[in-house]
Amino acid sequence: MDFQKDFPILKSSVNGQPLIYFDNAATSQKPKYVIDTINKYYQNYNSNVHRGVHELSQKATSAYEDSRVKIQNFLGAKSSKEIIFTKGTTDGINIIASSWAENQLNKGDEIIITTMEHHSNIVPWQILCEKIGAKLIISPINIKGEMIMSEFKSLISNKTKLISISHVSNTLGTINPVEDIVEIAKENNCKILIDAAQSIPHFKVDVSKIDCDFLVFSGHKIFAPTGVGILYVKNDRYQEMQPYQGGGDMIKDVSFEKTTYNAPPHKFEAGTPNISGVIGLGAAIDYVNKIGIDKISNLEDELLHYATDKITSLNNIKIFGNAQNKASVISFNINGFHPFDIGTLLDQFGIAIRTGHHCTQPLMNFFNIPGTARISFAFYNQKKEIDFFIDSLKRAILMLG
Repeated sequence: MDFQKDFPILKSSVNGQPLIYFDNAATSQKPKYVIDTINKYYQNYNSNVHRGVHELSQKATSAYEDSRVKIQNFLGAKSSKEIIFTKGTTDGINIIASSWAENQLNKGDEIIITTMEHHSNIVPWQILCEKIGAKLIISPINIKGEMIMSEFKSLISNKTKLISISHVSNTLGTINPVEDIVEIAKENNCKILIDAAQSIPHFKVDVSKIDCDFLVFSGHKIFAPTGVGILYVKNDRYQEMQPYQGGGDMIKDVSFEKTTYNAPPHKFEAGTPNISGVIGLGAAIDYVNKIGIDKISNLEDELLHYATDKITSLNNIKIFGNAQNKASVISFNINGFHPFDIGTLLDQFGIAIRTGHHCTQPLMNFFNIPGTARISFAFYNQKKEIDFFIDSLKRAILMLG
């Protein structure tokens, strides 16, 4: 089935060539259904939520809160109250760092992350550690881009209070064994946060099955608008959290003497939210459910293996990230050429890829490289696009000499 017809931008041209969009790990394209849903909100019932008795506000509030229930069901959460709307993955991690970790961790406590983390899952913990005197521990990986589980286990001690880990590496495509990691965390009485930005769009993620304490993802990775995301908080953790942002909607009563906070999740949603983004995210979840997340996963696995075979048949090319369990991301370098030059030439052929360190500079240091060229697939990509990409890559290599 040709899913590209659902995505208006995929009918466009770049530099006189039909657009081939292979930068889905950075952001996904948006189906017409999501675009139309957002337009419908602005054209028909644009209003603030939770605050008005008039009909427009009631409609907006209903659509906004319906999205919360859709996401609850999509994630397998036990209650919609466990779903907090955020600006994105980065915002969600920072909320946990400020609202939970800052008042649960003490000087000398430890947080474990891995070598493959995105900067968003490094910098907030560095800021926190500097503030309270905690310590950030880095779990190593092997040359294939997989966690070394024996070394990970050895790093856990009675000082370990939080494990914060990416479900899928945005650079390597590695799928980390989060169920096993959660089990290890529980055995050692520490909490766990899952960065699901790169897993949510590609395969089923069930928070009740994983049994994590926190999980974050961004809407724009799963065909929704930018500027909206999700923080899942297991209900048991709420009593350990304090809001780090104050304002409207997160309050119950305010006087100059004292403020009483609203109940979660609203307690952690200060100010007017990204209403259209939340409604758009709900529409994106509807769209994914209509196709089926398992079907999406199978289509992308097929594209990943097809492209990997094609790329490895070329000379002088090296793929970074060869984990046995991997999502639809391929990072590579061609001997003698800078990835930026490869990306620039491919753009002339209408092919959008990502080049650079992909917000994983420590990972680049591990491989001793400045960056990579990265292609990343969504289910709407096609094998014929991969064939054109391979032919264009060969032409780019010849042009670079």
